[in-house]
Amino acid sequence: MKSVAVIGGGITGVTTAYALAQRGFAVTLFEKHRYAAMETSFANGGQLSASNAEVWNHWSTIVKGLKWMLKSDAPLLVNPKPSWHKLSWFAEFMGNIPHYRRNTVETTRLAVAAREHLFAWAQAEGVDFDLKKEGILHIYRDKKGFEHAGKVSELLAQGGLPRRAVTPAEMKAIEPTLAGTYYGGYFTESDSTGDIHKFTSGMAAAAERLGVQCRYEQDVVALHSDGKEARVTVQEGGQQTVHHFDSVVVCAGVESRSFAAQLGDRVNIYPVKGYSITVNLLDAHSQTCAPTVSLLDDETKLVTSRLGADRFRVAGTAEFNGYNKDIRADRIRPLIEWVNQCFPGINTRQVVPWAGLRPMLPTMMPRVGPGRHANVFYNTGHGHLGWTLCAVTADLIGQVVQDAYRPSVITSAVKPQVRAIPSRIPQQ
Repeated sequence: MKSVAVIGGGITGVTTAYALAQRGFAVTLFEKHRYAAMETSFANGGQLSASNAEVWNHWSTIVKGLKWMLKSDAPLLVNPKPSWHKLSWFAEFMGNIPHYRRNTVETTRLAVAAREHLFAWAQAEGVDFDLKKEGILHIYRDKKGFEHAGKVSELLAQGGLPRRAVTPAEMKAIEPTLAGTYYGGYFTESDSTGDIHKFTSGMAAAAERLGVQCRYEQDVVALHSDGKEARVTVQEGGQQTVHHFDSVVVCAGVESRSFAAQLGDRVNIYPVKGYSITVNLLDAHSQTCAPTVSLLDDETKLVTSRLGADRFRVAGTAEFNGYNKDIRADRIRPLIEWVNQCFPGINTRQVVPWAGLRPMLPTMMPRVGPGRHANVFYNTGHGHLGWTLCAVTADLIGQVVQDAYRPSVITSAVKPQVRAIPSRIPQQ
């Protein structure tokens, strides 16, 4: 039985460990926190949103970024202080603008395929994660935004995702609690929402039942591979311990870049900060006035999800400010004001703020596949779609690792059935 180390206990690391265990590998997962899903997988927007598969590599994104650079509450905020990492990332980002259409279609295909895996795993393992299959409603306040959404819908359709345009009256019928004046919207009935932290925690327990060793409070400080053996060095108290494996899969979010460098690979991930608030719906009136259908406001770049009866999540914004996890009041305030404006009946006295770093590659596509060494693999760089894509990329990397060792590994009888997906993610 081949041994595999998985680095990172977020959504991609946990699902990767699960997919590998299904295939008969002896898996050890390393996570620096006491529990799974304590960083970027803790309190995201909650959307399982194939309809949000449009990549950001578009000239309109550049124009908006420049326009908003000095506006502290802007949906997209870039710290003007230069760094080589930031400059090289944006240069590659702009270099991928010609691939905007292709990558949007491919991301859509992945997102649609991911659903079957995720729902099947949750059902098989009895994971309750506040799943709501109520669809996602994109809202637009002007003609320009609505017409751009129509062009995006054509690309989504090429990727296998139908969504329909709706009038303001139809928007009101879909989500009666939404206040305000709108030009129109797009509704994707097949999209859904759920609590990423609950799902990841449940899948971590399921992985352990399959034999995965979850080593929490293990701070990985170094990775090494000679192509045949992988070494994982962890800090335990005041001393370091080295563990030996046949292979390693890096699923370490924004830390993947530094680990890849140690292994001789370049994975140009930049940490893009996102913020969320969880509004505790403490009274019956707030619960009645909160939406049940998930929303995406394209103008403010905010998304929502209803998590059970008594929680309402609002998340969004993108901040290019390095490895900075500070929760800024001037970035949280617009989220609260948006709730007050769009859902005035909700009591916002008790709001829990949060910030996390999304691991983004310049292509806006995840890195899923082998590294330079034969026993090094990556499943990382999912950006704002980690929750949406996690199940399909975990299955993809599981298959890649299995193929690397075939016929050494006997595949478990428990195996996902989706195969209408590419063998690798396109990389530019």
